[in-house]
Amino acid sequence: MRGESSFERPWFASWPSGVPRSIAYPDLPVQGLLRDAAKAYGDRPAIRFYGKVLRYRDLDALADRLAAGLRRIGVRPGDRVSLLLPNTPHFVVAFFAILRAGGIVVQTNPIYTPRELEELWTDAGAETVIALDRFWPNVAKVRASGSVRRVVICDAAEFLKTPLRQLYPIKKKRELTKEGHWPLVIPQESWVHRFADLVETPADGSEANVAPDDVAVLQYTGGTTGTPKGAMLTHRNLVANAMQTAAWFPGQVQGPERVLGAIPLFHVYGLTAVMLFSIVRGNEMILYPNPREIDAILKLIDRTKPALFPGVPTMYIAILRHPNLSKYDLRSIRACISGAAPLPNEVRKQFEAATGGHLVEGYGLTEASPVTHCNPIGGLVKECIGIPFPDTDAKLVDPEDSTRDVPPGSPGELAIRGPQVMKGYWNRPDETALVLRGGWLLTGDIAKMDEDGYFSIVDRKKDLILCSGYKVYPREVEEVLFMHPAVGEAAAIGVPDPYRGETVKAFVVLKDGMSATEPDIITFCKERLAAFKVPRAVEFTKDLPKSLVGKVLRRRLREREMERPRTAA
Repeated sequence: MRGESSFERPWFASWPSGVPRSIAYPDLPVQGLLRDAAKAYGDRPAIRFYGKVLRYRDLDALADRLAAGLRRIGVRPGDRVSLLLPNTPHFVVAFFAILRAGGIVVQTNPIYTPRELEELWTDAGAETVIALDRFWPNVAKVRASGSVRRVVICDAAEFLKTPLRQLYPIKKKRELTKEGHWPLVIPQESWVHRFADLVETPADGSEANVAPDDVAVLQYTGGTTGTPKGAMLTHRNLVANAMQTAAWFPGQVQGPERVLGAIPLFHVYGLTAVMLFSIVRGNEMILYPNPREIDAILKLIDRTKPALFPGVPTMYIAILRHPNLSKYDLRSIRACISGAAPLPNEVRKQFEAATGGHLVEGYGLTEASPVTHCNPIGGLVKECIGIPFPDTDAKLVDPEDSTRDVPPGSPGELAIRGPQVMKGYWNRPDETALVLRGGWLLTGDIAKMDEDGYFSIVDRKKDLILCSGYKVYPREVEEVLFMHPAVGEAAAIGVPDPYRGETVKAFVVLKDGMSATEPDIITFCKERLAAFKVPRAVEFTKDLPKSLVGKVLRRRLREREMERPRTAA
């Protein structure tokens, strides 16, 4: 076990049967995971996309040929290559091809504006972009003024089978016309390349020589406000976290199990918990490109029968709220890890009742590749983020002085160390020094640990609400809001108050067909929360602002509140 022998790990007393406390990690680059899977499970399905199946042997060969194609157009070891792709097979092929060419993958959210894309690509020094053709308008705008020198264009039809292959252009034209981007004119220039052409490049058998501690991925965090920071995730980080995640599922056969891949692979949670996890275990990824199309996802579950469903709370909530939920068979689902945002306890109970499977909350962050904690799949489950992963240590420190541990039972900032913790922030030594201290990663999350070593996130340091000197954590307010039978979604923030400094305001989305008033919600909270935690105002809304991965953006709610006085003035 890593770390000093005197370090106390109370979670060992609750350690799940069949899960190793420590793992022997190979000195293997990330792309080696696919090579090994192709050798061991060559004929197994690796990807299923709208009914089309790509086997491990074919996936490995495509990655080799695209790597040769990327080298042919000028990609060199150390180059940063951006992926601007949803969950299509292109993403998986391109990810491994970039690494085999010696490049560094720059994960990019496709819904970013041209301004955000330019800022991110400039920071990363990305000269090559691999993008779905539908995103061409934004790519073209950035290319005219940014650092991008070459673009590889992908077409979703390339991985569709008949008749969808013939029907897809009609759907694409209709949607692009609605967006004002039709006709889609992609120029015939020397710097524009087609994915379909590059994967026809003969594989030359060469592969870049990389070390385990070399950077494999730049995973950006905080890119929509302020200066984006690229977490440098090394080959060792990603291999370790993929193996840690795989080890968390004891007693299951090594594939071929099906994993529903609806959460975006460009998000580090999807990258590890869907793609790399599946490849380590020789599982089949069922890819779907839009996590918000819940009706289609329900049909996909009913038809393909996945056993594992990594997701986020908003996806599980949307499934439970679907008016035709009873028409779909979800009983194939037997294990779900919820990440990226807090999982309301009521949602966990209802989802398990609907599927018969286990839904457990985990925890991670971009800087840790991302998973560090999880409730056991086959052990003691508590209403919290669970216990640390194998080879992962966690402790609580004073938020104002990270050199001081907090007393037992007291809340403190969660600090983590383990093989999955990033190398640092790309070109940000000062920012790196703020979060990496003496081998520990300071997460910015306030947590508690119980006597069994289970950790609970109280809330983010920056989301803390100060009411007349009392600390209010939004999550504990939201947990109570979710208990109300009419509440489908909820969020709580602090708003300025001339007397108390801040007061709590709740934003509520009601369930279909249900009703409630502001006094109803406030009275409900008064019965379950201390007076200073009770919302003083409740705003009913049709939806809450969310990231593409489904995380509720409290920041956007605060910005909306700050704009209101100016608008009124």
